[in-house]
Amino acid sequence: MTAPKIFTPEYYELMRENEASAWWNAGMRDAALRLLSRVDLGPPGTMLDIGCGSGQSMHWFRDVWPGWRTIGLDVAGEGLVAAKALGEREVFMASALDLPLPDASVDAVITLDVIQHLPLPGGDITALAEIARVVRPGGHVFIRTNAQAFPHTPDDYKYDFHKYRPAELRSKLADAGFDVVRLSRLNGLLGLAEIPRELRARDEQGEGYHGILSDRPPPRDPIAGLKRSWLGLEGRAVARGLRLPIGRTIVALCRRSS
Repeated sequence: MTAPKIFTPEYYELMRENEASAWWNAGMRDAALRLLSRVDLGPPGTMLDIGCGSGQSMHWFRDVWPGWRTIGLDVAGEGLVAAKALGEREVFMASALDLPLPDASVDAVITLDVIQHLPLPGGDITALAEIARVVRPGGHVFIRTNAQAFPHTPDDYKYDFHKYRPAELRSKLADAGFDVVRLSRLNGLLGLAEIPRELRARDEQGEGYHGILSDRPPPRDPIAGLKRSWLGLEGRAVARGLRLPIGRTIVALCRRSS
């Protein structure tokens, strides 16, 4: 069965299910918490979620940092409908390439699995410049994106898909005006299980973007807690300054230069 492609209703349905109950998403939130807790976000301010999807990251952020205002942007109406159903009110349709916000108007930005899906070439550079524009000096940005790993995935211009190497992302962040606090691969050991699925998808569909390859989370997974804990341990290591040598995800915590 072909995995759902980005921007289709099936894509967002599967993404919402995984965000709500999959160990991977829970573990990634644990890792994000470890990283964001390394810096002083300051008093409650405004957090912008670029590519907010169903709004669950906004909800999570306010649970951890109560008192913050959260704004969500997404290009897909399906995601915004789901976010509003979750109780999120400040969600709007907008592109990462043209953020509808004034300069230096937010204190923090989270953008998860977005920059790898921006127009090629150069969409990521435009988006990072927009993020730098709207974040106040000294504000923080947390980015999660795909990492180039085995099997190698070439750029896909049809679906605007790109996988990063850490040095490339670090360079682009610096060029946009960010000081990198932490940047590393993540999802190393458990990510090895993705290799057979990617090889199978490449054999069936050719090279390039293959959609969401993860399955729907099972109702009961006896080792889900262990997998989440392992991913959290990787996040703890990265938060302490370790750069993992392998991993199918990259996380980056940055500070807007003054």
